[in-house]
Amino acid sequence: MISCNDNSNENVQSATSVHSKESLKILIKKYPDSLLLLQNLIEMYRNEGSYDSALALTDSQIKKDSNNAYLWNMKATLYFENDDTLNAINSLKHAVDIYPLPEYLVALGTIFAEVKNPKSLIIADSLLEANRVKSGADAMFIKGLYYTYTNNKKKAINYFDSSIHMDYTYMFSYREKAIALYDLEKYDEALNVLKKAVTVQNNFDEGYYWMGKCYEKLGKKEDAIESYQTALLYDKNFIEAKEALHKLTNDN
Repeated sequence: MISCNDNSNENVQSATSVHSKESLKILIKKYPDSLLLLQNLIEMYRNEGSYDSALALTDSQIKKDSNNAYLWNMKATLYFENDDTLNAINSLKHAVDIYPLPEYLVALGTIFAEVKNPKSLIIADSLLEANRVKSGADAMFIKGLYYTYTNNKKKAINYFDSSIHMDYTYMFSYREKAIALYDLEKYDEALNVLKKAVTVQNNFDEGYYWMGKCYEKLGKKEDAIESYQTALLYDKNFIEAKEALHKLTNDN
């Protein structure tokens, strides 16, 4: 792994408050072994949507340390957020081959599920076999996601239920269960799932967004508006919620 030089730790730590990319670049030249500085600069590129620059910087480090699983996982995240699923999968495969951390396996299984690849089920089973207590909720979520994308909503819901049973705070499973019910036109049932989700985590912006969509389908415009407003209260940059709210409030 890339690490900070012991005698420069104080200077490197101060980089967390640096806001200029140019300042960070200067510090990286001075402390080229600092993963912390590298992460900060990549995060700056990422936040401004400069994925090419973020990927180029990650690649430059991988050339120096090709067996660094963390860097490969970082690269996969950048590709995924930039809608390059194939390269995200390939990068995650490298990370898993080097160091099969459960979090890397979960990420790979999730992407496989989204592209309808049954390898997601194999990964889910391996997670269950390795540590059912720790990774069970993730494994059931991956299985549910696979069946959602292969249009077997009822089977998907059963797996999401299993995931929630294993970890009642697993927000992704609440969300996906609600979406599956929404797709089955069971809007009241979906709402009940989402209400439970936002009770468990009251700042769950996606939960409020999907509540809004359910209320719209049920003809409850004011409730839908309130739900979208709440979603934006917790994430002011939630584009879908902004668009939905704008449509409702400007609908004659």
